[in-house]
This record gives sequence, structure tokens and C-alpha cells, in this order.
Amino acid sequence: MQRALKQVSFRQLLVAAFLLIAALLAAASLRALFTLEQLTLQSRDSASGALDLAAAAQALADRSVDMERSSRQAVVLADPLLQQRFEATATDADALLQRLLAQGVPMARIKAWRNLRQGITALLSGPPNTMLERDRQVASQFREIDALNSAIALQVQQTIAAHNRQLLDELETRRRQLAQQVGAAIALAVLLALVFGIGLTRPLKRLEQAIVGLGENRLNDSISIDGPADLQRVGQRLEWLRLRLVELDADKARFLRHVSHELKTPLASLREGVSLLEDGVAGQLSDDQREVAKILRHNTGLLQSQIEDLLRFNAAAFEARQLQREKTELRELIDEQIEAQQLQWRARDLQVQVQVQEGMEAAALQIEVDRDKLGIVIANLLSNAIRFSPERSKICIRLSRLADVLRIDLQDEGPGIAAADQARVFEPFYRGSRQPLQGLRGSGIGLSIVHEYMAAHGGSVQLLPDGPGAHFRIELPHAFTS
Repeated sequence: MQRALKQVSFRQLLVAAFLLIAALLAAASLRALFTLEQLTLQSRDSASGALDLAAAAQALADRSVDMERSSRQAVVLADPLLQQRFEATATDADALLQRLLAQGVPMARIKAWRNLRQGITALLSGPPNTMLERDRQVASQFREIDALNSAIALQVQQTIAAHNRQLLDELETRRRQLAQQVGAAIALAVLLALVFGIGLTRPLKRLEQAIVGLGENRLNDSISIDGPADLQRVGQRLEWLRLRLVELDADKARFLRHVSHELKTPLASLREGVSLLEDGVAGQLSDDQREVAKILRHNTGLLQSQIEDLLRFNAAAFEARQLQREKTELRELIDEQIEAQQLQWRARDLQVQVQVQEGMEAAALQIEVDRDKLGIVIANLLSNAIRFSPERSKICIRLSRLADVLRIDLQDEGPGIAAADQARVFEPFYRGSRQPLQGLRGSGIGLSIVHEYMAAHGGSVQLLPDGPGAHFRIELPHAFTS
């Protein structure tokens, strides 16, 4: 089953999920429609039956009145036509009794009514001298028929009421069943949506993490995406890309090592030769020759420094991917870096202040980072600020928190960074146009290392345009300990 699912594309699974949920809800809707149709038919049949039953009871009462009139006239007048009218009306009444019997009127009452009618039929003919007695007996029989009609009418009302109650009970039962079915369909649809949602978004989340890992240059973790076939293919392409980046990174490091080694060997010989010339081993040098030798010594030293900076940056870029996160007390780490450079800032009579956002709890200063690399980041920014700060000025380090993002702002009161240099300030070996008058020029890799280490942490470092001086801001998302 799992193998079959892996052969299906993400689009096909998504369409199948929507179709399955739609089919489930459609089945529930059709079931509800079918139930409603059945209940409508039952209600219509029940109403029609009640009307027919009531009409039959009323018609039976009307026929009884006609029968009484025609029968008593036939007894008094001894008219055969009146007897025939009575028989015709009695036949209609018998048909009504048959309909009432089919609608649930008890057979005993039907038989009693027919027995009375037969007794009346027997009294219609007889000697003239018995006319009054027969008329009295007919009247008595019809009083009993009237009583039976009333009982039948009551029975009809009870039957109609019973049918109504039965219909209401059926409606309530169907309503509960329908509510349960709709509720179960909705619950199942939600469950299917959750299952498909989690099942389909999990490989997407893994894909996102893999892309973020490549963006943060975390190339040691292999990429494997489980799920639909097309997402697996994307995962395979990302794994190919990761391996290619690892290969290119290794080629770059190997190239830098080889070039540096190849340059350092002849450079060392060149420096040694210049030293021998300056020491007069090959004979005394004239003033012009000594000046040339001095220029050669200076430039060979500068070239060696640049080669060492290149190696240092290459090592830092490689180490940026080897994070060792640990619980770190941020304020203590910053104080350590300030203490380590106290000779430099005290020599220039600088003030280094650390400000913590008001209301920021001590627990917010506990973070999960690579302590050594974050220490290097703070040390490089602080070293730059010291180099560019005028004497008796102030360097401010501010700590704040915005949602789940930790901010570290470091601002000095120096000349700042020229607008033309701001876009390239984090490029390797780039030196800005504004350099301190005293001291050596920087190597141009300090801020590049800061950028590499912050990217490895999933954070960022940026130069803010507000002055005075240079204002750098570090942002570390999700660095707080739980």
C-alpha cells in the first residue's frame, strides 16, 4: 500500500483527497435528500388516509340518516320503491363499512352495524296492523346504529391520532438518524482532511527544511523525502544539488589550500632573499637599492598577510557549518568579549556600555547557540567599533527581544561607513574608504566571518543607516531556550 502511494504524484493524491471528501459529503447529502423524500411521501399518504377515513365516517352517518328516512317511510307507506331506495343506500353504506374496515375499524363494530341493518330490512315488510310496532322497532334500531356511528367516528379519530403519532415518531427517529449520519460524515471528512493534510504537508515541510538547510550551507545532512512520487523526485534533485555543492565546496577549499601553499613557498624564498640583500650578504647596497629592497620587503609581507587572511576566511567558512549549539548566558558572553579587549578600548579612553531592554527577563538571555562562534561575531564587531571610534567616545551594545527574535545592536560614534561602501561591507576582503588614521588597515574578512557565522545560525546581521557612527544589528530567531 505504501509503495503504491509512493508511485502516485502529489497532484493525484490531492485530487483524490478532494474527491473522496466530496463523495463522502455528497453521499450524506443524498441520504438526507432520500430520507426527506420518504418522509414527505409518508406524510402525504398519512394526510390522504386521514382525510379518506374521516370522509368515510361522515358519509356513513349521512347514509344512516337517508336509510332511516327511507325505511320508516317504506314501513308506513308499504311502498316497494322506498324499500329499493333503502336497499341502495344500505349497499352504499356497506361499501363504506368495507373501507372503514380496511382502515382499521374493528370487525366487531362492522358486524354489529350489518346485523342492525339486516334487522331493519326484515322489519320493512309485514301486515298493516303491525306498522306502528315495526316503525317503533326501526326507530330503535337506528338509535343503535347512531350509537355505532358515533363509536366508529371516535375510533376513526383515534386511528388518525395514532397515525399522526406514528408519523411524528418516525420523523423524530429519522431526524436522529440523519443527524447522526451527517455528524459522522462531517467527522469522517474532517478526519480525512487531517490525515491527508498531515500526510501531504509532512513531505512539504521536510522539503522546506531541506531547502533552508541548503540556503544556510548545512551540507552534511543527506536529503531524503518520503511521500508522493513527484516530491520524491524533487528530494532526489535536492540531494544531487547538495552533493554537488559539497563537491564544489571541497574543490574550492582544495584550490585555496593548493594556491596558498604554492604561493607561500616562493614567497618565503623571496622574503629570505630580500633579507639577505638588506643584510649585505651579496655586497653593500646603495641607498637607492636599499630603498627598493625595503619596498620589496613591505610588499612581500603584505602578500603573506593576504594569503594568511585567505586561509583564515576559508577555515571560518568551513567551520561555520560545524555548529555546536549549547545553552549560553548571553550577558556573560558579551562581558567576556568586552573584558578580552579592555586594553584596546581603555587605551583610547572609550566607554563600552551594555543595555538590556526594560522588562526583559533573565531567562530571555539564555539562548541555544554555538558559544565560540557567537563570541567571535561579537568580538569582531566590537574590535571594528574600537578601531573606528574617536577617543573618549562611547560604544553601546543593546539587547532586546521582539517575539521569538533576539536582537543585539552595536553602535559606535565613529565616522560610520560611507554610503558607497554599505552595500559591499560584508564581502570578503573588501575595505571601506573610511579607514582610521592610526593603526593598520583591516584585512576585510572580519565582517565576512560575522556574516558567515550568523547565516549558519539561521540569523542575520545588517548595517542600519541611522547614525552617528556605524550601527550593526544581529537578529537570532528561535534561539531562546524553552
